[in-house]
This record gives sequence, C-alpha cells and structure tokens, in this order.
Amino acid sequence: MAVCCVMADTVKIPGLLLTEHEFRVPLDHSAPDGEQITVFAREVADPDGRDRPLLVFLQGGPGQEAPRPSRVPLNPPWLDRTLADHRVLMLDQRGTGRSTPVGTLDGRTPQEQADYLAHFRADAIVADAEWIRRELGVDRWSVLGQSFGGFCALHYLSVAPDSLAEVYFTGGLPPVGLHCDEVYRATFTRMTEINGEYYRAYPGDRDRVRKILDLCEAGEIVLRGGDVLTPRRFRQIGHALGMSGGAERVHYVLERDPSSPSFRHDLADLMPFNGRNPLYAAIHESSYSDGCVTGWSAERVLPDAYGEDSTLLTGEHVFPWMFTDYSELAPLREAAELLAAWEWPSLYDADVLRSCEVPAAAAIYANDPYVDRALSEETARLIPTLRPWLTSEYEHNGLRADGARIMDRLISLARGRL
Repeated sequence: MAVCCVMADTVKIPGLLLTEHEFRVPLDHSAPDGEQITVFAREVADPDGRDRPLLVFLQGGPGQEAPRPSRVPLNPPWLDRTLADHRVLMLDQRGTGRSTPVGTLDGRTPQEQADYLAHFRADAIVADAEWIRRELGVDRWSVLGQSFGGFCALHYLSVAPDSLAEVYFTGGLPPVGLHCDEVYRATFTRMTEINGEYYRAYPGDRDRVRKILDLCEAGEIVLRGGDVLTPRRFRQIGHALGMSGGAERVHYVLERDPSSPSFRHDLADLMPFNGRNPLYAAIHESSYSDGCVTGWSAERVLPDAYGEDSTLLTGEHVFPWMFTDYSELAPLREAAELLAAWEWPSLYDADVLRSCEVPAAAAIYANDPYVDRALSEETARLIPTLRPWLTSEYEHNGLRADGARIMDRLISLARGRL
C-alpha cells in the first residue's frame, strides 16, 4: 500500500532553510494495510547547501523528539559542522514530537496498549526511515545516531546496509547478542563508581541525601502535580550524574532547603522518567533486548549494595514500581508488565555486521554509565569498517557539549583522514 508524503512546507529562519515533511506510515510495517500513524521529519539545510547529501539524525531516548534547529543561538551544537557536508533530516521518531504522539493510550485494554507499544522499538524506527528514504527518492544517505539513536543505527546496518553511505555513533554503540542482564550489570558497576566520585567531590551531600530520604519516608515532599515523592523515586536523580555538569546540577539542587518551592520544582526536573515521554519508561528495557525477554532486568540484577546503602543513586534504570510511584505512568502499568514478558526479536545480525562495507566511526565515552565502554568496544571490533574513538573527555552527552569537534573527528575517521 503506497502512502505518500502528505506535507512538505519550506520555511526560512536566520541562516537555515527548513523543509517540513509529514509521512503516513504503517504502525506495523509487516501489515502495511493496517493502522496508520504519522511520522514527522524536518530537513535542515544551509541556504547554499540544498544539494548536499542527506544525513539522518536519530536522537536518544527512546521517546524523545529531534532537536528544534536554530543558528542563532546554534542548536544543536553539531549542526554547523554537519551542514558543511550534508543536509540533515531530523526525524521525530514515531510517538514523539510532531509525529503521532503516544500518551496513556486511553480507551485501549492493557493488552491492546502493549500490542501498540511493541511497535516503537529501533526496528520500527528504521523501517520508518526506509519508508521515508524511498518516498524522497534517495538512493543512499548517512546516519548519525546519538545514544538510543545509535542502537537504531546499528539495526540499520544489520538490515539495510545498502541504503547507507556512512554511519556515525556517539555514546550509542550497543552490544550484540548479549542478554540484557549483562548490560545492566555493567551499567550498575559504572553507576556505583560514579556515586563514589560524586560523594568524594561533595562529601556533605551524603548527609543531605539521608535527610531528604527521611522526608520522603515521612511523605513530606510533594512534587508539582501532586505526587508524594518516595525514597526509591528520589534516588533516580542519579541519572543526571552521567552527563556533563550533572554532578554540579545535582549538588546545587541538594544544597537548597527541601521545603522551598525551588527545591521541589528543580528536583522533579532531575528525574528522567515522567509523563512527558512515556515511551522512555514503557519500552526502555526492550531497547537492550537483542532477542530476549527482559523481565524487569534492572530490578533483577540490582546490586545488593543498593539495598545496604540508601544513599547510592540509580541511573538509567527502569523498575516496575515506577508505574505506581509516577502517577502519569500509572495508566500504562499493566501494559508495562506485559511488555516485560514480551518475546522480543533480535535487533542485530552479527554475520551482516562482520561483512559490513559501509564506512563508520564511533565516539565511545570511557566513563559512560548508560552505554558501557567495554561492550561498545566489543561491537566496534565486530564491524571491519568501523573506526572507534575512545575518549574520556566527555560524558554521555558529548554531542551536546562539544558537537562540532566530535562531528569533525568522526567524519574524518570514517573518511580515512585520521
């Protein structure tokens, strides 16, 4: 069933030419005549670079939309360097941004919710990209994958390498053929180390954390929206520690009076899982499933140390209790349980990756608590054309912190200039 692009408007903003596309695509690409959803993509070009080859940006998540581009101020920071060689197609991955949104899926049974949400993994996102590539009449294009976007890019290399000219990974080169339990054990190991680094930098914060946990236990911290903050939910502020400036951000919230409005407001912003992006919580663990049942993996492999020391903060880890403690996620609680028992198909084909001929480069962050460095290096060794750059200069959000330099190095690596 051919479904064409239903919109293509071009607008100019200072220094950039933006062409906005909306596509109608199948919810389930194996059933093209079934339910349809909209996927939005914004093409960004230098006014003098309208004929440059396309590069598709696949953002982190899952469940987060692409950046909204501007040149004054520059956003995202890697844009100028990339536009020197490409036009950039910023894809609002299905369920995000201007694409058909995913909310609480009211009116559907838990099984219907789960069946729907099962179509929002990397494999479906890549199928959308291929649909769009064909609609635009593009032979090959390049891909830049940040974090979860790198998981999508590796799936792309596994299933449609002939559609790719170059592939770039930043903080998102996933393991291949590994059970998700091994992935979460590795991330907990690094997260425990980061906790130690944080408390050595801010030794007074351990007592602050204990006092806040006591307030949580007594039900005395109520967040905007009315949720009573539980101790286990509070500990998820550790998610910020994996980002550049994250330790300072956490410290400057914790130093405030817990009874102040600013404390409660900014504390809520430190917690990564909320109702704005419900996909992030609902299908996060499935992102690490390369052909396995997740079964609440992070909960299952949580180290004993986190039970013994309540001041240890957790990172990018999803737990079943979140769908109770976060009122905005509660409507998806039963669906999340069903997805935890889902038989997920494999995302990556090791044999295809071993025979890869597509030029590729990856920034691997040595201290990354989200995507383990050693596991990324194993994947890098699997792909003969991939040139890795292991660096301790950046945290997980290096592309946002120093995007021009990172993109320049990756482009040079992929093209054999370094």
